[in-house]
Amino acid sequence: MVLDITMGMAVLALMGALAAIAGCMEDLETDVGSQSNANSQVQLAPQMGFLHRIYNKAISGEPVSYGFSGVTSGVVTVVLLNAKFYPLTTIIIGAFVAAIIYGIFSTTAHAGRIASQSRFKQPLYMDMLRYTTPSIISHNFIANFCIVAIAYLQFTLLGFPFPIPFLALIWGITVGCIGSAVGDVHYGGERQYQNREFGVGLNTALSGRIVRKGESGLRNSIDNVWFCAKFGGPATGIGFGLTVFLTLWPVIIFGYVWKTIIAGFIIVVVMVILNRLLEVQMKNQYGPYKEEKIEKEARA
Repeated sequence: MVLDITMGMAVLALMGALAAIAGCMEDLETDVGSQSNANSQVQLAPQMGFLHRIYNKAISGEPVSYGFSGVTSGVVTVVLLNAKFYPLTTIIIGAFVAAIIYGIFSTTAHAGRIASQSRFKQPLYMDMLRYTTPSIISHNFIANFCIVAIAYLQFTLLGFPFPIPFLALIWGITVGCIGSAVGDVHYGGERQYQNREFGVGLNTALSGRIVRKGESGLRNSIDNVWFCAKFGGPATGIGFGLTVFLTLWPVIIFGYVWKTIIAGFIIVVVMVILNRLLEVQMKNQYGPYKEEKIEKEARA
């Protein structure tokens, strides 16, 4: 450990704040580009006769795409650090390069998918492409900056033995997993299917029937990110911030010893128990699923 406990906790607090911002930006970026659930329904809508003005890229799963962005940012950062650039400058340039590459992938993915759906008369709206792609790049840039900054602090101040690109890769995959697990619910379930009761599931016959009309005019991806910024994005940010804090906190307190692994294992067990208690409480409060009620009535 390079720092004492007091300074280590201060650095950890900074890393937690960066993680909260990165998580929020990751979720909002995937919402504005329809990379979150229900991206498959956005792809399916034109085939079902529901043309729309929603950006549809879904380069890959969120963990893979953000792992790629993280490692790209990290590699550029390390190259510039070796060239004696200032650390802040290297992180900014690294995040910018990765965001531009991400924007290129987004553009080609969106245009390619629309082109493949030409038989279903889905137009390629150039105005939508112009004002949505910069939003995707800007969200991705902020997330990359925070991820690489966390990796840089880990490597230089906390003395982690792994190189910055590898740490950025791991944190990129992590934020993608959290964004996919936490934030997507408040995009697909609430925004894309507001004409259905939340939690009812989706009948196969209703596939592709996404909500296409907004509060004013036709709905677009900017409307979606506005909605998700109220809860899904902040929830993802809190999730990633807690993950970074709880992962590194034992390292700050105990150092690189077996106690750290034991403390991490105890934290995982406590989280599993809390999740189970929360699940049971929710089931008791809101009752069994409707399908279970119908099955019980049928058996009676």
